[in-house]
Amino acid sequence: MKKTPFKGIIAYPITPFDQNEKVAIQLYRTLLERLIVSGSHAVAPLGSTGVMPYLTDEEKEAITEATLQQVDGRIPVLVGVSNLTTDKTIYHAKFAEKAGANAVMIIPMSYWKLTDDEIVQHYDAVAKQISIPIMAYNNPATGGVDMSPALLKRLLEIPNVTMIKESTGDVQRMHYLKRELGEDVAFYNGSNPLALAAFSAGAAGWCTAAPNLIPELNVDLYNAIRKNDLQEAQKVFYKQLNLLKFIVSKGLPRTIKAGLKIQGIESGFLRSPLKPLTENEIAEFKLILKELR
Repeated sequence: MKKTPFKGIIAYPITPFDQNEKVAIQLYRTLLERLIVSGSHAVAPLGSTGVMPYLTDEEKEAITEATLQQVDGRIPVLVGVSNLTTDKTIYHAKFAEKAGANAVMIIPMSYWKLTDDEIVQHYDAVAKQISIPIMAYNNPATGGVDMSPALLKRLLEIPNVTMIKESTGDVQRMHYLKRELGEDVAFYNGSNPLALAAFSAGAAGWCTAAPNLIPELNVDLYNAIRKNDLQEAQKVFYKQLNLLKFIVSKGLPRTIKAGLKIQGIESGFLRSPLKPLTENEIAEFKLILKELR
């Protein structure tokens, strides 16, 4: 298999803000440390949960540096470096590599609909500027671009594009990747409700914000899969399924912050235009969390 430094539970930290909507770096470090010590196998800052598109270049750099300093080599770090332009994506990818990231993740963000050739050229241009592995991230719900399995296969011809994160919610794509690519590539699940199905299809890991709230259950699922204990894997997965569905349907930044607060953990504020969950949503969330005790 090509160089793939990630396996297991890859946790997404949130980006907390203060009351003035400034990034709260010290609080970020505190929340990140919880993910590290609670058993996550890797962390991935600056993804959807970390509201990466809402941050300035300077804020992205501050989060990247704080992450690498806090992790201090204990687990691998996958940094999101996506941007609308190739030039900016290269800039952030080079910054992440210099800061010590183990790999970078790129989703082809787009205002105009990109052609397959444009997407391939985008990844290739970034890959030529860095030496660390790249995870190609397919999530049409957030990026606006749906990369077909055939296109993903093309991307993997680029030497350091070694990983695929599939977040369409279509498990058949995962089966296709496994069938077509075998052990030559690692693919990762980014769709929370599909965690069990994705592992069954051969996913090397699960990229998720859930460890902010239920790290033990997430790790228990992965451990059950590794032991080929399907009965235990099903039991653990179905226990957390309602929470996984809720955080996806209501929005990861909102729900993770709300869930932490319900658990008595300081989680900061959101950046506009994002707003907190409503009182009814919080009441529903409390019931879901109570079921997990």
